[in-house]
Amino acid sequence: MNYQEYLAPVLEISKKAGNAILEIYQSDDFGARIKSDNSPLTEADLKSHHVIVDGLKALTPEIPVLSEESKGISFEQRNQWNTFWLVDPLDGTKEFIARNDEFTTNIALVHNNKVILGVIYVPVLDTYYFASKDHGAFKQVGTDAAEKISVRTVPVVNNEKHYTIVASRRHGLDKVQELCKKMPHFELASRGSSLKMCLVAEGQADLYPRLAPTSEWDTAAAQIIVEEAGGELIKTDFSEFLYNTKEDLLNPHFYVLGDASENWRELLS
Repeated sequence: MNYQEYLAPVLEISKKAGNAILEIYQSDDFGARIKSDNSPLTEADLKSHHVIVDGLKALTPEIPVLSEESKGISFEQRNQWNTFWLVDPLDGTKEFIARNDEFTTNIALVHNNKVILGVIYVPVLDTYYFASKDHGAFKQVGTDAAEKISVRTVPVVNNEKHYTIVASRRHGLDKVQELCKKMPHFELASRGSSLKMCLVAEGQADLYPRLAPTSEWDTAAAQIIVEEAGGELIKTDFSEFLYNTKEDLLNPHFYVLGDASENWRELLS
């Protein structure tokens, strides 16, 4: 499977979905609803879902698509999939409703339970983050040339390491603050949606501990971007993070790690 050839058309699909989101974002009425799990659902989620699903089905009719807004796909059915698209049409719906611009579209290609391609698009900033297995991670702003991104070495000031920890402003912040007490010097930064993981990938933060619920479509695209940038996304017991292995699509708690030379296991144990 030459999945690298899918990257350019998936970038285009994500841009079309982002434009559909912006049309609603810039209007007065989001048409917000509440889903069965009490999370918000907007007309923008649904429009983006249809743009992405239709685009992927046209691009690769032989590859199934699992979107956050997909209905009626059982584990028995998707357990037969070796390869599938995993999509979050609008990651950060609460940020969208709050109008703070920190929301994204996430598209990932999963093969044998591992992500091999990922595209994240930030509509308000017209910015892409993308990666494919063994081809590096990149950031592209508007029509500028894409630039390779990588995690950073933890900065040292006066012979002591200074960590930047990115966290959700809405979930599990108290647990993150408790975890950070083990670090000599740290500062907390907040972002919405998958942008938290992108900050680690592009060397703006060193660690993102997620100690609150997420689903598989929240992390898939970002995982390959982080990994191709030299970082890791792993469970809190430091075991491998896989997809589509069980009936529910909830993630375990996890860490997104930057600097590969850092002894994260000792620091976070």
